[in-house]
Amino acid sequence: MSAHTVEYVRYRIPENQSAEFLAAYTRAATRLAAAPQCVDYELTRCEEDFEHFVLRITWTSTEDHLEGFRQSELFPEFLAEVRPFVPAIEEMRHYTPTTVRGTGSAVPTLYTWAGGAEAFVRLTEVFYDKVLKDDVLAPVFAGLAPEHATHVALWLGEVFGGPPAYSETQGGHGHMVAKHLGRGITEVQRRRWVNLIQDAADEADLPTDAEFRSAFVAYVEWGTRLAVYFSGPDAVPPAEQPVPRWTWGAAQPYQG
Repeated sequence: MSAHTVEYVRYRIPENQSAEFLAAYTRAATRLAAAPQCVDYELTRCEEDFEHFVLRITWTSTEDHLEGFRQSELFPEFLAEVRPFVPAIEEMRHYTPTTVRGTGSAVPTLYTWAGGAEAFVRLTEVFYDKVLKDDVLAPVFAGLAPEHATHVALWLGEVFGGPPAYSETQGGHGHMVAKHLGRGITEVQRRRWVNLIQDAADEADLPTDAEFRSAFVAYVEWGTRLAVYFSGPDAVPPAEQPVPRWTWGAAQPYQG
């Protein structure tokens, strides 16, 4: 699968044409939104010089942009809307993202919002106490190692934006996946796991706001469904991968 590519188109639009320019791109954007090659897009305006605009479009690949979108029936309609402003383009190039990336602290991580390491330790202690008493899950975790709950707390903490303690002491995603190989986890067991960890989150006093819990459950659903797949007879173990990093979904934390 090709890496995403980011196209930047820089415009210089006389201020007396800016309203018309924005209206044209509002109409043209419907074609971008309909294009399967387009991941996302954003038009920004310079605060220091109102004549400068930058359009950022993330494409599934450069080839998909040039040979897919531009050869599609959507492109003539897109171009018809923005054609009057083509002469105002100062740059139009594709860029490949580098490994230099990250997030700032303006929005707290799920790890911080949850209460840090102590919160995930409480969660896993309550959860595995429930698991070992549960008729459906107890057989799956028979002979549970004493340190298992601690390792899962480290895993969840790292997944939700905390320090890389699991990676540094245990390994990456492949290490976690390997623990499920050949176990034959059923959908009934998976669903019980999901329900019990939500009950445990309540008892361990994890945040109950809708934004946190929706992100928490989204990871739990994703992770447990992978566990079922990798525990099955046809599973192909993945190459070594880093621990996934889970963030807020469409809704960021409410801080009103």
